[in-house]
Amino acid sequence: MNLAFWRKWHRWIGFPAALFLLYAATTGLLVAFTEFFGEAEALREATRDLVSPVTTQSAPRAWSAPIDMAVAAVALTAGSMPIDSITIQFKGPQPTVSVFTGRPAGGEDRKFVVDARTGVVMTTEAYADKPFLNRLHSGEAFGDGGLVVAMAWALTLVVLTVTGLIIYFLLRPKKRSGLQQVFW
Repeated sequence: MNLAFWRKWHRWIGFPAALFLLYAATTGLLVAFTEFFGEAEALREATRDLVSPVTTQSAPRAWSAPIDMAVAAVALTAGSMPIDSITIQFKGPQPTVSVFTGRPAGGEDRKFVVDARTGVVMTTEAYADKPFLNRLHSGEAFGDGGLVVAMAWALTLVVLTVTGLIIYFLLRPKKRSGLQQVFW
């Protein structure tokens, strides 16, 4: 396993890995951009220093009443739907309850955002357990095969990095000292 061997394998792995790296970097940038500038992050930043009016010592009605109103409002709006999950946002100028419903035959369906004080449905939108960009970045958007390919390209990038380091250390001058051993 001489230098020529490592260079050949590194070169063969490098081109397809570069395509996957470009894909992963681009989708990762989009995920990070969306996370940083998204509506959910704006709400987290706006409410970070606020103190919730509901505490561990609050009466159970403090959290159960908003849930009761939200579920009733969703039932009135959409009829009988399976509920996947419910989240409550107590802090901020407009506390909300988000009710995530599923389809009767399984799978995700809609997200209902309900005003926690009045029980009025504010917005209804389609929902999936993960945003599309996250699923695209991980390969999950392409099904189980996409996840397998994502794991393979991740492994390929690890191999490319390791072979690149091996080549780097095989090529570096031997008679250097200090930082010059690494940065030559």
